[in-house]
Amino acid sequence: MTSSFFIAHRGSGDNWPEHTAHAYGQAVSAGAKAIEVSLSSTSDGVLVCHHLTNTQRLTGRDWNIADHTYAEIAQLRNDARQWLGPASPLEPLPKVKDVLDAHASRNVIFIEDKQGTNTEALLDLLDSYPDATERFVWKQSGAVELPGSVTERGYRSWGYFTDSSDRQFERFAEPFDLLGIYHDATDNEIRQLVSFGKPVICWEVHTRWMRERLEQLGVRGMMCSNLLYVANETPQSTKDSFVTGLRAPGDLPWIHTWESQPVIHRDSASITFEGEGRRSYVMGSMCPVGSQNYSLTFEIRWPSDLPVGAEGARELDAGVAFGQADDRAFRPWTPGDVGGYYLSIRASGKLELFRQEAKIQDAISIASVPTDPPVPGGWMRFRIDVSPAAIRFARLDGREIAAVAEDTAYRGEYFSLFKSHLKMIPVAFRALEVSSSAGTSSRTASAGAEGNVGPGNPVDQPESTNARPSPSA
Repeated sequence: MTSSFFIAHRGSGDNWPEHTAHAYGQAVSAGAKAIEVSLSSTSDGVLVCHHLTNTQRLTGRDWNIADHTYAEIAQLRNDARQWLGPASPLEPLPKVKDVLDAHASRNVIFIEDKQGTNTEALLDLLDSYPDATERFVWKQSGAVELPGSVTERGYRSWGYFTDSSDRQFERFAEPFDLLGIYHDATDNEIRQLVSFGKPVICWEVHTRWMRERLEQLGVRGMMCSNLLYVANETPQSTKDSFVTGLRAPGDLPWIHTWESQPVIHRDSASITFEGEGRRSYVMGSMCPVGSQNYSLTFEIRWPSDLPVGAEGARELDAGVAFGQADDRAFRPWTPGDVGGYYLSIRASGKLELFRQEAKIQDAISIASVPTDPPVPGGWMRFRIDVSPAAIRFARLDGREIAAVAEDTAYRGEYFSLFKSHLKMIPVAFRALEVSSSAGTSSRTASAGAEGNVGPGNPVDQPESTNARPSPSA
């Protein structure tokens, strides 16, 4: 069970359109004790929630917020469909006051003026709420001087750093009550910041592995982009949810950028990898699988062309990787930090099971069986049966063809979808389902909201593009 304190980063942008009233409300309903708000002022002085001072990234309109009235800004809609799926709602940019009115009485709010020109106006607004110094935490870059009026008015402050280059920690950490570090910082950088003896909050936390690593390094607060997933240890479903048109919490591409997100198709209840290069997609919503005896069924097709290449080219394949110990990215034929298996289907129809060790590029073939060549547009169905002693895999469309490997190297409870061919040839997946036959999970029970603390005492006691990721918190 995690003891971390969770703050919904941008309202938990892996789950809902970031910095919207919808996201903040959903995060709080899901148990978040704290939310993070970024803001800018319109030309007529209205403070609105938005991560950047320009609206291009989420609305498609290249407007600087400071150059437009609130009436103009109110016409825009945040569009996170590329990241969250086609069913993600289009949401307006809310007024800061409306968000504070809704949540300040019950939640801690980390708040940042992105323009850096609204200090007094923002502090005046915060002062208008009961118990304001207990409810609000002033958030800003640690390398920027903390305004004296913040501490004079009694507010706590969180200064965040991307790393410790140019001795930033020693030069700038002292005035802040809480310290922050980007999740991509090295272990040594994080330990150095923790050594200052102040509570450290890390952003942006997308995965359970990120959380576990940071907890081990002494980080106490998680500025979390994926609250519904990271704050617990239980699978949300035994089946995929592609038919909803929304990416399920915990389902994430190997790199957390909008461009790497597979396309979700509601009509065919499937997702498609469409870009160039090796890609993978952790099905965290269905993990941990919860048993050392389980079956995984799924379907694959190449919608148009097959990845045909040189004779015997192993990398021209797609399939499912499984047995990983955690939700770190696992891409076949690419050195990674976690080992496991993957079941590969090729244009020739060869179905092959590989074992790939951590940090190693080449994989070891441990079993294979010939099957009928795929037909462009035709769905193929597969099943993997895992027991403590062996792995059985089969192709099920048409005549069942199966093989068994008595290999016990990996029995982790996470799995991923992948394509290994470098070409821009789409591959699609659907009908994923996990069924357990015996045994229990090696993971702990759900942490749920128990990993949070009350609004009066955030991170003073032990307890993450979502948007495109950026070192800007």
